[in-house]
Amino acid sequence: MAKRPQLTGRAAVLAVVVCAIAMSLAYPIREYVAQRRTIAQLQQEKARELAAIKDLDDRRKQLQDPGYIKRQARERLFYCDPGQKCYVVMGEQPSPGKGTAGEKKAVRPPWYQTLWESVEAADTGKGTKAANAAG
Repeated sequence: MAKRPQLTGRAAVLAVVVCAIAMSLAYPIREYVAQRRTIAQLQQEKARELAAIKDLDDRRKQLQDPGYIKRQARERLFYCDPGQKCYVVMGEQPSPGKGTAGEKKAVRPPWYQTLWESVEAADTGKGTKAANAAG
């Protein structure tokens, strides 16, 4: 009995056809996945933008409320209604951003700036040690 060959002509043609189909489907599938990813990103961006619009709409409604505006004027600008006595109590604590002149610390430049300035001074001969040695 004669042995049949392992790979027949039909099997080879079938393999080539399957590879051709797989190659022809690879690009559309890749594009489909990329488009789905883009759609998901756009939906997330849309949700963020809708939330921002809702926040701004809530803020607009809040600013249209006369009671809110009066309350803000009293709290932030220390406004008083006519005939009302208002007092502003000044605390002894200084505001957090302001300090007195005695509290300021000397600011040291970073090490690399000091190094570079010393290199420039050595190059030009105008450093403090060079001036003392020459004088």
